[in-house]
Amino acid sequence: MDLKFQEFFKEQGYTQQTIIQQTVYQPLKAGESILGLAPTGSGKTLAYTLPLLENVVPAQGVQLMIVAPSQELAAQLATVIRRWAALKELKVTTLIGGANVKRQLEKLKKKPEVIVGTPGRMLELADAKKLKLHHLHAVVFDEADELLTDETLTACRALLAHAPGRQVQLSFFSATTADIFQQLEHWFGVPIKTYDVRAQDQTQGEVTHYLLETPTRKRTEALRRLAHLEGFSALVFFKQVAVLEEVAAKLDYQKVPVATLEGQSRQQERQRSLEQLRQGKIKLLLTTDVAARGLDIQQLPAVVNYDLPADITIYIHRVGRTGRMGAQGAVINLGNEHVLRTFRQLLRAGGYEPVQGELFGGKLLKANEVAAKSELKSPLDRTSKNVKPRTSKPVKMDNSVSLKKKHKGHKKRKRDQLNKGKRRVSKKIQ
Repeated sequence: MDLKFQEFFKEQGYTQQTIIQQTVYQPLKAGESILGLAPTGSGKTLAYTLPLLENVVPAQGVQLMIVAPSQELAAQLATVIRRWAALKELKVTTLIGGANVKRQLEKLKKKPEVIVGTPGRMLELADAKKLKLHHLHAVVFDEADELLTDETLTACRALLAHAPGRQVQLSFFSATTADIFQQLEHWFGVPIKTYDVRAQDQTQGEVTHYLLETPTRKRTEALRRLAHLEGFSALVFFKQVAVLEEVAAKLDYQKVPVATLEGQSRQQERQRSLEQLRQGKIKLLLTTDVAARGLDIQQLPAVVNYDLPADITIYIHRVGRTGRMGAQGAVINLGNEHVLRTFRQLLRAGGYEPVQGELFGGKLLKANEVAAKSELKSPLDRTSKNVKPRTSKPVKMDNSVSLKKKHKGHKKRKRDQLNKGKRRVSKKIQ
């Protein structure tokens, strides 16, 4: 590793490289095209940043390009890479959709050596001949399993067509496998060597996977109660934006500090929401799989699946937001008894061992940690082990008074009847 990089590496508090960083350093430094597979939060960004930056020469145009599937991920990658690039006096520019194009063009005029962005915006500028790639010699596709699908695959290949005729070094990184990884040489025309360290990597901290039994109609109430737990904050996943917005409105009405992160939100709004979560100003950040892909939120306590994922691949990407770089974390899966029974089988098939969770006494506990069970059926309603069923208070009746009133009433009615008969007789006599 470059001496300046070594010193800065130690200053950042790192003691040694992670397994993926150690494994791919020499191949990337030597110009090899690779596929790197490692768990989320295992340090993949530095795994390709350090060796590839060492091959970049100042003031020689765009030489390194990092492609990301989302605006948030591209912005985060640029922030990390910029710190290391500054050690070699290299300029890094971000090219993402949703941002001001004119401002991006002004930055390109400063001739950056490294660009980070989304494929659509970079292809747009390359087609317009504003982004010149004739000095490009290395390209990284981060979250490659997401990038290399349908339209984005086409955009990625079209982007490479603007590179010089000589062979460009390609790197693909992901936390999960995808069918297209078996066809990389076919699609990109270069031999790709795979480095899979997922079985060896131990960088993820201890993450507890809870199954929190919750009736479908009470999932929002479960979120409200989770938000009131001490020191709790979470990224909450939804399948549909409409449901996300409805739940956000309900929680906001209940004075729960929440924000949303949607794919159609403006870049500044998305950045503000992320910053609020990092600073603890909000407890829950409601999002979807598309909007949250690649997010790096340091020390995130939990991930909540309001809507359970359909397959284990989606689950892996979601849960990778917590427990990063050795930190502890929790994943809370909401669902009714039937749904959770099926979901438990899915998790076990994927190598996870979920535990039954309960909100009990203002805390989230494992079922076996609860000393005594309440007689109430729903775990969401168990707030104290001393709860007793409410009973109606017996009403005492004074029988003597009641009988007396009844007797008086009876005599009055009988007297009225007799008087009525007398009046009729008197009329007839007249």
